[in-house]
Amino acid sequence: MCAFIHPFIYLVMCAFIYLFMYLFIYVCVFIYLGIYLLLWLGLINREYDTVINLSGLSNKLFLCALPDTQTSVVDEPRNVLLRLYGAILQGAEAMVLESVMFAILAERELGPKLYGIFPQGRLEQFVPSRKLDTDELSMPSISAEIAEKMAKFHGMRMPFNKEPKWLFGTIDKYLNQVMRLTFTRESHIRKFARLRSYNLPQEMESLKSLLDSTHSPVVFCHNDCQEGNVLLLSGREGSDGQKLMLIDFEYSSYNYRGFDIGNHFCEWMYDYTNDKFPFFHVNSKNYPTKAQQLHFIGSYLSETDQGFQNLSTEDQIKLKEELFVEVNRFALASHFFWGLWSMIQARISTIEFGYMEYAMARFDAYFEQKRSLGV
Repeated sequence: MCAFIHPFIYLVMCAFIYLFMYLFIYVCVFIYLGIYLLLWLGLINREYDTVINLSGLSNKLFLCALPDTQTSVVDEPRNVLLRLYGAILQGAEAMVLESVMFAILAERELGPKLYGIFPQGRLEQFVPSRKLDTDELSMPSISAEIAEKMAKFHGMRMPFNKEPKWLFGTIDKYLNQVMRLTFTRESHIRKFARLRSYNLPQEMESLKSLLDSTHSPVVFCHNDCQEGNVLLLSGREGSDGQKLMLIDFEYSSYNYRGFDIGNHFCEWMYDYTNDKFPFFHVNSKNYPTKAQQLHFIGSYLSETDQGFQNLSTEDQIKLKEELFVEVNRFALASHFFWGLWSMIQARISTIEFGYMEYAMARFDAYFEQKRSLGV
């Protein structure tokens, strides 16, 4: 007589097996990377140097190095980048996923190596390089290579949820937090009141409606491709290509192609190297011209579609014009997203930066972009 398992019991068993395998993989990753981390942090009992603070807007970064008097143990790196997470808005699960993602990208030689992780941060490979300056984004050779790197990024298949829930799921979460924020500093109160006067929930619904009617393929996106997250590799400055590396994948996810490119174009306007409050400069005139955007788009399409160069000139122009419209609409979502993000950071971050002023700059640009698009 055949044994019979009720379908419901069978499904429950499958779910438990899947959950066990899922947790087992993460535990293995944490153990492996944790051991490496502890080996390197054994330097605490020896002599080590913290060379320089390289902190950004979201995290605190430190370049740590062995002194010349200290010999390396086996293949121990002499320099590492210590990343301490700032105010985490993505959630603990997202930090775990980012560490897994970071390791995968390193394995594919698309990012720095991952040496170890711990609850408050991680240890990464230090890549001799410098971050791009804002005005370098408009250099034709730099822009073309960023387009090619982004296209390769978009072409990856990653073991994550491929539904495009990240953009408006995160905007919804941020907006709910913003609506509950309170400030005590007078300057923050005035600026926050002005931002709240824009009726952000209604504005978000309007934006959703516009983007729902805009075709944009879902791909694996970087979502934060600004100059500070693009490295110019040392020794390759004068080469024609392969001199750049994308870094910082904490916002990466499956998302709409138009957002990633539109977000990058928005970053042409913002320079974060100002050493005086609010610690950034904004120049709306630096938003890429149509010619500059089409140059980027042409390089992007050539990398994503090997048959693009074989198309007629008329068909190439048609595809570039369609993508031009797509990314400029999604640029609105970039301003909206980072505007909300910055309001929350103004309340919780300990990093010295004019977050409220930055939020105002992003929403000023949002409404200016709406006017220019006539939407």
